[in-house]
Amino acid sequence: MRLVRLWMAEGFIEAKEGKTLEDVAEDYLNELLNRSMIQAAETTSDGRVKNFRVHDLFREIITSKIRDQNFATIAKDQSVPWPDKIRRLSMHNSLQYVEKNRCASQLRSLFMFRLAEKPLLQTLFPGGFRLLNVLDLQSAPLSVFPVEVFNLFFLKYLSLKDTRVKTIPSFIGKLQNLETLDLKHSLVTELPAEILKLKHLRHLLVYRYEFVPYGDFHSKYGFKVLAKIGALTSLQKLCFIKANLDGGAILKELGKLVQLRRLGIVQMRKEDGKVLCSSIEKLSKLCALSITSVEEDEIIDLQHLSSPPLLLQRLYLRGRLDTLPHWIPSLHSLVRLYLKWSRLKDDPLFILQYLPNLVHLELSQVFEGDTLCFGAGGFKKLKHLGIDEFDALKCIQVEMGAMPCVEKLSIQRCKSLEKVPSGIEHLNKLKVLEFFEMPEKLIKTLRPQEEGNDYWKVAHIPEVYFTYWRECGWEVYPLEGLNEGENFLQTSSVMKNHELETRWK
Repeated sequence: MRLVRLWMAEGFIEAKEGKTLEDVAEDYLNELLNRSMIQAAETTSDGRVKNFRVHDLFREIITSKIRDQNFATIAKDQSVPWPDKIRRLSMHNSLQYVEKNRCASQLRSLFMFRLAEKPLLQTLFPGGFRLLNVLDLQSAPLSVFPVEVFNLFFLKYLSLKDTRVKTIPSFIGKLQNLETLDLKHSLVTELPAEILKLKHLRHLLVYRYEFVPYGDFHSKYGFKVLAKIGALTSLQKLCFIKANLDGGAILKELGKLVQLRRLGIVQMRKEDGKVLCSSIEKLSKLCALSITSVEEDEIIDLQHLSSPPLLLQRLYLRGRLDTLPHWIPSLHSLVRLYLKWSRLKDDPLFILQYLPNLVHLELSQVFEGDTLCFGAGGFKKLKHLGIDEFDALKCIQVEMGAMPCVEKLSIQRCKSLEKVPSGIEHLNKLKVLEFFEMPEKLIKTLRPQEEGNDYWKVAHIPEVYFTYWRECGWEVYPLEGLNEGENFLQTSSVMKNHELETRWK
């Protein structure tokens, strides 16, 4: 989480025996939540808080305190005078409120939010800011790495997220204290060898998404990793590295990164599966693992993994699977599972239903059979379920007692499925049922009118939607919008007409 990384760079986290700084920071956040000093603004389906907020009244108090105590300065209003010594500076939207030629020798953190013009740091602060710990240039109109950065020996946090920067100069090796390098959604695809000098680096984030407007998914692009990446032994988070290089040597290096909590790999090849499994077995602290094959039909061979990380909570596998990995049932901590392109011959639910803590399950092009069965007593904690592009699927069976906690069900692009899941009426906690690009024959069975034979099965669900791609984006229709006759989707009943939030991650 970005907030945690910033706290660490500022030195706000006090080390505790047996815990990483990241763990201690999470404890701080939980305590603030419990005291209602902050609120959860956005929570994932598996319970993780992605964003926080503070109440407006409390925010006013905080703003007043940081100004009175000279904790931070916010440059978004010309009427607010700047203190003599600035320690933390946040610039918003424009540089017009920045007081020129100010001494910034005591500056520790510099944030620039949504700037319209290119930030020329040397011009703004000609005296420099050599003591800077945090430099956040997220979304700044930059295409070249700012050279002023290389003099910042004490820098611990550097973000060029959402910029147009393409290359990182070799001088990056001068930043000996750097802990976080955030290049997400930039144009960087390769790092210089000097990155290996950054022995304190804990979070290395280099990737971007390319969203596909039709279809709720995206392509992920990583970076060419260095052959000796194993030298960065402090790494906790490494996303996303290209694996189709150097004949598995890079994947072997991963086994040296024993502090890793999160690992993302793209362009995985079948022949490197054994090497990767050997490395993963050494990563006992791993909590999140994402693997994407080099192409859709490439097999991800993970059968050589004899002892998977037992702390694994989130697993994302995109690629062909001969069979479901034999070790998946042992992942008792797993709360989120995403499978894509697996194309399994056997129903995977028989194995997956016994994962005791699974809360979120997304399956896209996973099964080539015609029947899925959710057995009685299975998926006891599951809350969110997504099924996408099961081309041969004709029947979904939900036995009494299956998925007792499920709240949201999305069925997408299953072109042979012409009836709603049998037994869906048993899902008493289901709040949202979504159909994306589904056959008209299925939709017509749900008409509230008499000819909708299956309407009674979904009548207890508060929100039922049908979504179709049109020229101007996704059009979302409510169940009540189903009309009689051929034109059963009424234009007047369109709820939304826009790009939907990406589900398939």
